[in-house]
Parts: sequence; C-alpha cells; structure tokens
Amino acid sequence: MMMMIIIIIIIIIIFAPTRGFWDTSASVGQLTPDFYASTCPQLASIVAEQVYQAAQADPRMPASLVRLHFHDCFVNGCDASILIKSTAQNTAEMDVAPNQNTLHGMDLIDIAKDAVEKACPGIVSCADILALATRDSVVLAGGGTYAVPTGRRDSRVSLASSVNLPGPRQSVVSALPAFMGRGLTLADMVALLGAHTMGVTHCQFFSDRLYNFNNTFRPDPTMDPAQVTLLRSVCPRIFPGLGGTVSLDQGTRFIFDNSFYQELQQNRGILQMDQELSRDPTTAALVSQLAAPDSNFTTIFGQAMVKLGNVGVLTGARGEIRKICSQIN
Repeated sequence: MMMMIIIIIIIIIIFAPTRGFWDTSASVGQLTPDFYASTCPQLASIVAEQVYQAAQADPRMPASLVRLHFHDCFVNGCDASILIKSTAQNTAEMDVAPNQNTLHGMDLIDIAKDAVEKACPGIVSCADILALATRDSVVLAGGGTYAVPTGRRDSRVSLASSVNLPGPRQSVVSALPAFMGRGLTLADMVALLGAHTMGVTHCQFFSDRLYNFNNTFRPDPTMDPAQVTLLRSVCPRIFPGLGGTVSLDQGTRFIFDNSFYQELQQNRGILQMDQELSRDPTTAALVSQLAAPDSNFTTIFGQAMVKLGNVGVLTGARGEIRKICSQIN
C-alpha cells in the first residue's frame, strides 16, 4: 500500500499538466502549490494515504469527493463551509437541498484532518485538505493529475440560505450564468461536468425524462429508447424517490475517462443538463472534442479544477484554520 501511495505522489509532482489549448487557468492569487513546504512537508503523503485507503474500501469515494469539493466551492467559495455541521441556532449548507443526505466524503476529510493535525497542528486548513483529497481521488480513478495551489483558510460561517447550485434539469443557457458568476467559462462548465464520468444520481432527478417529459406524458425523445427501457426498470413511475441510484456514466462508472462525453453523443446522458451539452450549439463542438479517442480531457479537467479551486478563497488574515472540520473554532 505504501508503495502505491509513493507512486501517486510522484505522479502528482512530476506530471502535473501544463496549460493546454483549452486554457482554463486563472490567477491563483496568494495560493501556491508549495504553501506548506516548510510548515507541513508531509501533508501530501498524509492526505494521499487516507484517500487511498478510503477508495480501496469504497470505489464510489472519488466521485463523492469531487462532488463535495464542487458543492463547497460553488457556495461562497472554496472555504470548507460545506463541512460545518448545523447547530440548534443555525442550519448549515450540508442540511439543505440539494446537499441534504446526498453528500459523502465528509468522514474521510475528518480522518485526514486528524492525521494532519497530529503531524502539523494548527497549520493546514480543511479547505486545502479537501482540495488535495479531491485531486488524489481523481488520480486514483485513472484521471490526470494537476498541481493544487494551497494556502486557503476556512470559513467561520455556513448558511443554508447561501446554497444556490445549478439544477439537473437546467439548460445550458440557464446554467451558464452560475458558472460565469464564479469566474468560470463555458469551456470550464463543459469540462467540470465531465466529473459525471464517475458517480451516481437518484431517480427523482431524472424520472420525468422516462415518463412525463415536459408534461407530455411521454419519455424525453432525445434519450436513447433502449436506455429509457433500462432505466424504467430501476426507477418506478410512481414515487421515483423510492427507486435506486443510476450511474451517470453507463460506460465506465468508476473510471475517470472521457466515456461520459461519448455517452452523451449516443443520447445516453442521464441528467437533462448533461445531455443538452451535446445538443446545444454552443457546447456541442466542445463535447465532440472531449469525446474524441485522442482527447486530452483529463488535462483540461485538471486545469478547470484548479480554476474552480480558486473561487472565493479566504487567505491571509481572513477565516481561520479549523481544528475540527465540522465545526468552527
């Protein structure tokens, strides 16, 4: 196991990608990949070990961490506010739709934080641990690596009222402003949604596409009929919330590759928002590029993740370094 962890760290350090023709880079401000070089040099190996152990126990963990990081960054920035638990006086982000009972991976971040605190007490933020763990999980799932700029501090606030995330039934046109409002581009959006090459979704988020699309009492005509039949066997017409979960990528559900985009081209996207990426004239060409056999999707995704990880960060004297990720100091 230790040899695997060492290999992962070497890959991360040596093969971090340079900017590609889809330059999704952004200024990282005060963040830098070597922020903890002198104060916690063992940070990378500690986090990588915990992620490796968790992914070995649960192959769904990489997808969970990517989703957790995204849901954190999209609400007031990458400040680990998603990890704060509710109190009697305040309902936190994790306890409101679409986060409630659907986010996983918080326990892993707690475990990693505890291990880091033993080695470097009071030095490393939960926000940075989450960003590093997300990158490590992508590597473990077969994706490319990317250098994670660090130096984030943790938020002292987590409010349910702050949660405003793009929904699974939105169109490209309606979802794009949410990404642009966070300094992300159309290309960033297409690349980041490629994280759906891993993970699952619940029937309630797409069952209308199987039975009553746009109140027509018919399935979504843009979905492959064979897939409609298959998904109906999992998701009941009545009370779809009682149905199971469905892989967002019907091709390679636990592997980080460009199969997701290939599925979209075959009209096999699960969520309406995903499928529209291949049909909307503003994004169809991007999907085609990412779906190609020689696609550099993993590099592009890494660049977009670096940009996402810089959204609304707290640095310097702002925020705090939480001792326990689930509660403010």
